[in-house]
Amino acid sequence: MKGPMKGAVVSHGKQHIRDGRYIGITEPGIIAAESPNPTVNELVILPDIEKRLEAFVRLSHGIIVFPGGAGTAEEVLYILGLLMHPDNQAVKFPLIFAASATSENYFASLDKFIRYTLGDDAAQYYEIITDNPVLVGQRMLQGIEHVHRHRRKYSESYAYNWSLVVPTAFQQPFIPNHENMLALKLHRQQDSHTLAAALRCAFSGIVAGNVKADGIACIKEHGPYQLKGDTALIEAMDKLLRSFVEQGRMKLKGEYKPCYQLLSE
Repeated sequence: MKGPMKGAVVSHGKQHIRDGRYIGITEPGIIAAESPNPTVNELVILPDIEKRLEAFVRLSHGIIVFPGGAGTAEEVLYILGLLMHPDNQAVKFPLIFAASATSENYFASLDKFIRYTLGDDAAQYYEIITDNPVLVGQRMLQGIEHVHRHRRKYSESYAYNWSLVVPTAFQQPFIPNHENMLALKLHRQQDSHTLAAALRCAFSGIVAGNVKADGIACIKEHGPYQLKGDTALIEAMDKLLRSFVEQGRMKLKGEYKPCYQLLSE
């Protein structure tokens, strides 16, 4: 996230804002894998990735997602799972996927995967904008104005999204070990928000196996994680992950060796 933070610093500088708040929300596993962004002047360390993801949505008026890898897919699935939950249908929350023309394949692949696994209805919760940063800013500002009106109407805090319902499945820490990864229910015969929670856990495990010390050690000792689900869903997941590998989004350098195996039921 160095790019967005740097952009915020430049923007604040042009507006002569000298007391900007650059809030970093992290957790111990990320701290162990990479140092915090040096631009951050308020660092919050939460106990696990689930609390970190919840904090993103609780504190934000809207979120702009930039192309990433499996970790970004995890975050997107978490947000969509919450927004698709029946108890959150009244929640106003703008979500924009923004990419340059050279990176548009990332969101094209992710969008196709989301529509296939969670249904076309999931696409109503986000907007994809390619190579148009001005439009991204305009659309997010419009979305934030809707959020402000909603919170004024219901006397809700501007600083914290109290009305958001976060089910236990999105709060309970997921420990990415071989037993838990294999036990994930990866099939479409369930509510979309429930499947989103399971897929989020699957991608969280892949991130752990790729970059986190505990996950790497677990893979080294026991071999790749195994993920099992219905054939069509597993094929869609395989296609998405292969696209990440082809785009160089699974490893910073060198040849990528998958930390997972995908199995069809």
